[in-house]
Amino acid sequence: MSGWASCRRPPDPAEPRAARTPPAHGPGEEETVRTAPADAAPTGVEAPARPNGLLRTRPQPRLAAATALAVPEQAVDRDGTPRDRVPWSRTEARPLLDELVTVPGVASVTVDRSFYAQAFSDDGEPVEDEGALEAGHGWSSARLAPYSLVTGRAPAAAHEIVVDRALGVATGTALTVNITAGRGEFRVVGTVNGPGYYFTDDFAARQEPGVGAIAIIADKGASADDITAKARSVVGDRGTVVSGDGRSALQPAYVEHRRFLGTQLIGAMAALALFTTVFVVASMLVLTTGLRRREIGLLRTIGAAPHQIRRMILGEAGLIGLLGSLTGCLAGVGAAPPLRDILQRLGVTPPELELRTAMWPLLTATAIGVGVSVLGALAAGRTAVRVAPIEALSDNGANSRTMSRPRWIGGLTALGLGALLTVATAAVRADTRVNTAILATMALIVAAALLAPVCVGPVGRALTAPFERLGSATPLLVRAELRADSRRAASLAAPVIAAVGFAVLLSGMGETMRVAYPASEALRLTGQVIVTPDGTPGNTDEVVAANPVGRAALPTRAFVRDKHGTLTVIDALGSRDPRWNRPGRAVLGRKTADFLGVKAGDEHTVRFADGATVKLRIGQVLPDDPARGDFVLPRQLVRAHDPAALTDDIFVPAASRPDSVVPGTAVHDAVRHALDDYATDAGLTDTLTTMLLSIAVGYSGIAMANSMAMTAHSRRRDLAVMKSAGGTVRQLLLLSAAETSLTVTVGAALGLLVPLAPLAGMASGLSQATSTEVGPHLNPLTIAAVILGSLVLATTSSVIVTWRTVRREDRPAVR
Repeated sequence: MSGWASCRRPPDPAEPRAARTPPAHGPGEEETVRTAPADAAPTGVEAPARPNGLLRTRPQPRLAAATALAVPEQAVDRDGTPRDRVPWSRTEARPLLDELVTVPGVASVTVDRSFYAQAFSDDGEPVEDEGALEAGHGWSSARLAPYSLVTGRAPAAAHEIVVDRALGVATGTALTVNITAGRGEFRVVGTVNGPGYYFTDDFAARQEPGVGAIAIIADKGASADDITAKARSVVGDRGTVVSGDGRSALQPAYVEHRRFLGTQLIGAMAALALFTTVFVVASMLVLTTGLRRREIGLLRTIGAAPHQIRRMILGEAGLIGLLGSLTGCLAGVGAAPPLRDILQRLGVTPPELELRTAMWPLLTATAIGVGVSVLGALAAGRTAVRVAPIEALSDNGANSRTMSRPRWIGGLTALGLGALLTVATAAVRADTRVNTAILATMALIVAAALLAPVCVGPVGRALTAPFERLGSATPLLVRAELRADSRRAASLAAPVIAAVGFAVLLSGMGETMRVAYPASEALRLTGQVIVTPDGTPGNTDEVVAANPVGRAALPTRAFVRDKHGTLTVIDALGSRDPRWNRPGRAVLGRKTADFLGVKAGDEHTVRFADGATVKLRIGQVLPDDPARGDFVLPRQLVRAHDPAALTDDIFVPAASRPDSVVPGTAVHDAVRHALDDYATDAGLTDTLTTMLLSIAVGYSGIAMANSMAMTAHSRRRDLAVMKSAGGTVRQLLLLSAAETSLTVTVGAALGLLVPLAPLAGMASGLSQATSTEVGPHLNPLTIAAVILGSLVLATTSSVIVTWRTVRREDRPAVR
């Protein structure tokens, strides 16, 4: 899936395993908890929190009593980015527990464990729980949470469980709970006032034998900083110790997923807003400078030097930027709660998101606002210093030169960059294709705005030619105005180019992906039915046993050394396919084999989620095939070393379609599966498109209205002359509306053309990625709405200001 912007990101096995399912454990409570020889009761001494933005990374509430966490070292992914933590084995964790409990100020240490657990209701349906993948814990982990027993006692046998009282299950009753093995009946022996399912430590250790975190609980009054420092010296190079917000290293997958989506969304909004701001401010200031040519010429006549003119332009821009930024900060503080509510409804924020007003984001925003204004004023400053003193005697503010050399250079450079990025859009990886298409469109929008004066004259003549036969002077005046100052018309068209261009691109990307992905998925799965989780995060072994025919991949994360000796984490799949399911052997794709520097017949060491190290023989090296996997292992081997892993969708030949389904699953044909699989993406994509369009089009619309109003007001002398020559108010308003409509038409035409090439490049890349013929698709309703809205907004602004100007000019005559 392409990253709209990677807007879609299902629980990714590329995330740190500690972040997905914090493992733990040796068998038995004596290996799980070590208590220091001290009488003081443990308390949750917490290191000071560190603010780091809107989507602040916070520890899980259930870790509130943990002063610090000892976690293993991190492996890197194929790109060299730190990813999963490499779980300790039981034998590696035991000495760490013994050593950490002797640190002064430590009351006790415990191995934290999390694994899949989900209750089923009386009607056989899974209880909705987005955190089910990490909801199961050993009872010792309850000591880390601010939860307490409300009723009953701690679990003492494998079939006993303590649950959240919010489930409404009474102590002493039986409860069906789904775990990796499948549904099982447990006796509720207690309830707590917080989420989670708490089993015995022995049971939890069997669910996830690797040790991914050791929690350190401090004595009352002990210093968290001192304990953390001493614990780090104990752990040494075997891992690291985190405290405060660093304890979010054990963040659940769904929280990380939400934070990723929220960060992507806010980042996209910020990037688009920043580009639109710079682009619009620059075009507005260039327009303003052009309208003030006589004023600047007069300043030059009385001795103002070029550097003084430039300083004046930049100073005005900086002051306006400061005032606008302060106003924007106030508006932003007020808009933060509604934005949070919108993001929460989209499901792209971590739970318990808190909004805090801090000075550094406001100061940063103000600095960016002033910087953007000054940056946008640079082009206007260059234009201003070239104004000659003789311009003070000019009757109008028009610039006789259609295109200056810097404008040609800038326009052609932006055009070339946009062309390169357009070509790259079809060739880059799926997760960067959308961003590349957006960057290409940005470059082409800049090129279109800079080169627009070349197009204005010919387009104006072509559009006004049919109206000349009507005998009206309006077409002639409109044509003359465009010819006299095509650069001003280009500046007026710039916001329209940006608004329409982004509307075509953003809506087109959504439509193109909406067609590409379901079609590709349905084609790939033709002739199969899919057994997919329904209300659960994955398929259990019970579901796999009920569907003995078909591909049932069991994903895990394996730790290997690449050909350079770097410890790397890769995706591995356990397969029951007889071709790959051979004891002690692994089947690799060619790229993976090259990455590891191995060939068929070689032996390679693999470390699994339980901390065990196994030497495997490379059975085959085959061409890469996503359906098979890049690192395929026997299913029994993966299950033995990763008891917590859940199976992906099961792909069954249509002839072997199951007659019944295990509760918590559903059976879909290829088309239904493809549509359902993309349904979540489509909803999120549509919302994201709407939000980004609101930013790009909304801000461009404001700039459009301002620029049209400024231009209409600056032409009051021209209007007075035409009025004195016999022009009526109606004719002047018609002239203003005609000029504005023509300018919007030129901008809309360029805005329509600009994103077509990047959109086609994106469609070409999708065709290659999905092995399906995909062409660019547009959203005519969205595009038409933006063009019509731009036309109405610009025309209304121009006509209103023209009418007020004409009325104002009439007042002295009336007196």
